[in-house]
Amino acid sequence: MSHEKKKKRPKLAREGFLGRLHYFIERALLNIRQNVLVNLITVGTISLAFLILSLFLLIYVNLERVTETWSERVQVTVYFDRELTSGEVASFSSKIRAAGGVSGITYVSREEAMRRFAQRLKGQEKLLQDVTPETLPSSLEIRLKRHMREGEAIAGFVARLKSMPGIGEVQYGEEWVKRFSDFMVVVRFAGLLLGGFLVLAVVFIVANTIKLTIYSRKDELELMGLVGATRFFIKVPFLIEGVLQGIVGAGLALLLILGAYSLFLHNADFLLSFSQAAAGLVFLPLSHCAFLLAGGAMLGFLGSLTSLKRFITL
Repeated sequence: MSHEKKKKRPKLAREGFLGRLHYFIERALLNIRQNVLVNLITVGTISLAFLILSLFLLIYVNLERVTETWSERVQVTVYFDRELTSGEVASFSSKIRAAGGVSGITYVSREEAMRRFAQRLKGQEKLLQDVTPETLPSSLEIRLKRHMREGEAIAGFVARLKSMPGIGEVQYGEEWVKRFSDFMVVVRFAGLLLGGFLVLAVVFIVANTIKLTIYSRKDELELMGLVGATRFFIKVPFLIEGVLQGIVGAGLALLLILGAYSLFLHNADFLLSFSQAAAGLVFLPLSHCAFLLAGGAMLGFLGSLTSLKRFITL
C-alpha cells in the first residue's frame, strides 16, 4: 500500500537538490502568505526580543569604547634628577621596550616639564616665581598596550622597571589603576550576566512564539503525515519559515535601533561628555550586526525544530 502511494506521489517540477530546495522555499513562502497574522505576531515578538538585545549590545559596545578611552590614560612615568643625553634616552628606551607590553615612550626634558607645569597653572603665574626648570625632574613617559594597563600586569611591569640599573622613582597612579581594574571586572561580569540572561529570554520567547505558529497548523501537519509525506519533507518548509522569521525579526530590530541612533543617540554628547574625542555613541559594528542576523536565523531554526518535535517525532 505504502509502495503504491510512493508511485502516485507527484514529482517535483525540478529534480535534484536545487529542485527540492526550490520547492521547500516556495512552500515556506506559501505558508507565510496563508498565515499572515500569525507570522506578523511571530516576527513582531522576535523583533521586540532582538530590539532589547540590540540595545543592550549597543550600550555594551559603547561602554567598552569608553573604558578603552579611560585606559589610554594609564601610563608609567620614570623620573630622573638630571637631564639625560640622547644616548641615555635611547639606552633606557631600549631596556624598557625589552620588558614587553610597551606601545610608546616619550622623553620629557626639564624645559618641557616647566612648560607643561606653567600651562596647568595658567592664570596663577605668581606661583611660578621661584620655580625654575632645574627644580623639576626630567622623565620618560611610557605608554602601554591594552593588555598591560590593568592590575597585576602593570604592577609586574613596574617591578621589572625598578630592578633595572639607573632607574629610581617610578609612578603610575597605583590607586587609580586599581579602581579602574575593579570597575572593568564589574562591567564585564555584569555584561556577561545580563547578556546571557537576555539570550536565554530571547530563545524562550522565540521558541514559544513559533510553537504557536506551528500549533495553528496541527491539522495540516497530521494530514501530510497521513498521505505519506516523510518527516523530513514535512519539517523542512517549517524550518525555512522559522529561519526567515528570525532573520526578518532581527533585521527589523536593527533598523529600529539604527533609526533611534540616527535621530538622537549619535549626538548624545551628555553620555560621554568627559572626552570630546569620544563624544556621542557609535553604532554597532558590521560584525555585530551580522552576528545578530545570524543569531535570528539560528533561533528561528531552533525554535521551529523544537516546536515541531511536539507534533512530529524523530
